[in-house]
Amino acid sequence: MRIAARELLRRPGRFAIAGSALTLLVILLLLLGGLLDGLYLGSTGLYRQQESELVTYSATSRDSLLRSRIDADLRAVVDATDGVAATHGVGIALAGYRIEGEEGMGDAAVIGYEGAISGVPAPPPPGEAYADRRLAAAGVSLGDTLLLGPERVPLTVVGWVDDVAYLLQGGLLVEPDTWRRVLASARPDAALAPGAFQVLAVATDGDPAAVAAAIDAATGGATSTLTVDAAIAALPGVTEQATTFTQIITVTFVVAGLVVALFFAFVTVERTALYGVLKAIGASSGQIFAGLVLQALVVTAGAVVLGGLLTLGVAQIVPPGIPLLLEPARAGFVAAGMLVTAVAGGSVTLRRVIRIDPASAIG
Repeated sequence: MRIAARELLRRPGRFAIAGSALTLLVILLLLLGGLLDGLYLGSTGLYRQQESELVTYSATSRDSLLRSRIDADLRAVVDATDGVAATHGVGIALAGYRIEGEEGMGDAAVIGYEGAISGVPAPPPPGEAYADRRLAAAGVSLGDTLLLGPERVPLTVVGWVDDVAYLLQGGLLVEPDTWRRVLASARPDAALAPGAFQVLAVATDGDPAAVAAAIDAATGGATSTLTVDAAIAALPGVTEQATTFTQIITVTFVVAGLVVALFFAFVTVERTALYGVLKAIGASSGQIFAGLVLQALVVTAGAVVLGGLLTLGVAQIVPPGIPLLLEPARAGFVAAGMLVTAVAGGSVTLRRVIRIDPASAIG
């Protein structure tokens, strides 16, 4: 162990190639993880912030919020179902906006709601909106008046909320009638009557799965009720994105393990005579192997730190339109994964170390 530590201090350049390769892999892992988190969190914020356990769609919508329609009569049936504590109507209109007095267009998700969204106050008065902070990156400021849709429906931003987005569009949270007006302007074919919503967020006082089944039975199959997690999985592209990025991240970890394994396999071959001498004077295979693992961990830890700092630098120049979100939890996962991978890769040399015969190695 002492020899391994001294070699790290006295000859750090010896490990530069492996360290550089691992640093690049750390940057790749953090960027891939940041894109995955940005895509997921930017698409699902509205669902994740719901304080209710269930989401009720119309059966014909195929669990799509934009296609769903829940009228007042159907809602009354849901409200009367055993186990339903409360329902809150939710609707979305995807619309372009222009900041009054400025050039250029942007896109937003205008969200009509009745309450029960974590971190969001009660619905504002007509003509006003709470804006998701991601819209600040698009140039929206507190007090701005946004003109929505073909009819230029005016909305004044009166406050900020966090993490309430839908399909990567920053949310503008408004009272229901304002939302219906924007929806009728942006999509006349999808206009809804007063009292109607696209979906219901359902709070329960029993087992959510049982209540969901009871709702769909009570409505005679006119509704499709999902848990919030299932509703998130039903969003277009969310599951496919997670699967794709997870597979790429897994392969990258495997490559990192191979880099460590190959480097220290070469090191072991190069040092066979030295290890033979160490064994001849009483060093055990375990001690030699522990030294190799120590070197692998130190080199990998250095790569994690350097890669993390470089990734933070890259994040500063990434255009706002790219949904890159560097989360501390993701950084911790990458760091832990790289260290485990380093140990696994270094362990490949164990067999070679054990088989070293002092007499033949020295001879």
